[in-house]
Amino acid sequence: MTVHSKFERYEDNWQTSMGGWIPGENVFLRGKSVLTELNEKSWMEYLLIAATGRDSQKIARLMEAMWVICTSFPDPRIWNNRIAALAGTARSTGVLASAGALAVSEAKVFGLKPIKGATDFFYRADSRIQQGETLEEIIQSELKQFRSVYGYGRPIINKDERIEPMMEFAKSLGCGNGKFIQLAFDVERYLLQTRLKYRMNIAAVCAALLADEGLTPTDFYHMATLAFTAGAMPCFIDAEDKDEGSFFPLRISRIDSSGCEGLRKWRK
Repeated sequence: MTVHSKFERYEDNWQTSMGGWIPGENVFLRGKSVLTELNEKSWMEYLLIAATGRDSQKIARLMEAMWVICTSFPDPRIWNNRIAALAGTARSTGVLASAGALAVSEAKVFGLKPIKGATDFFYRADSRIQQGETLEEIIQSELKQFRSVYGYGRPIINKDERIEPMMEFAKSLGCGNGKFIQLAFDVERYLLQTRLKYRMNIAAVCAALLADEGLTPTDFYHMATLAFTAGAMPCFIDAEDKDEGSFFPLRISRIDSSGCEGLRKWRK
């Protein structure tokens, strides 16, 4: 098959069951009219339907609380918010500031990858428990393979101040008692007995709560993609009022450099 023939069927033709716009008439999402059937949904309920196909006011409200309590901190020292604040003092735009902050939110240690990784871990751990493995065996194999467990451990400080308010809110919705959240706390109890002394962080709590509601790792990832926006935007707005180029400048005299003894050879 030639390249031409491979893509010929897509020329001026995109088939989708996700939705579309009929100019002057209607808009559809997953078979429902946005204008007449989804018009009274909240924005988070709409996003849930778009990302997962599920219509649940409870899950949408739970996710909305996660965005507020867990991810949208208006502190420019936080790694992704630094991009937004820097954009403000560079006199860039709010869209570029938000897009830049979101781009670096897909980090390995912070943000979206731990969220997806923790959800994946709980599903795999539960499956292995059903097959007869012990929790100790599962955690030890995880540590051996990845040298860490997504959702456990936190830099700077071991305690996560977001867990208690998030759990309180979840319980107010009737959540917080499922098998995955119980598993999350069981993992923490085991890790605290090891030399690592890892405590649970908020990624594990959110992952377990949403796993108990049936969301997959990919579902959670898609729902959390914009979760840091409400923390990045205040940092951009605040920085706009500061002197241009004033975000965390560093004078040359503070840089201790011994020079370069030779060229570093990078692997191809």
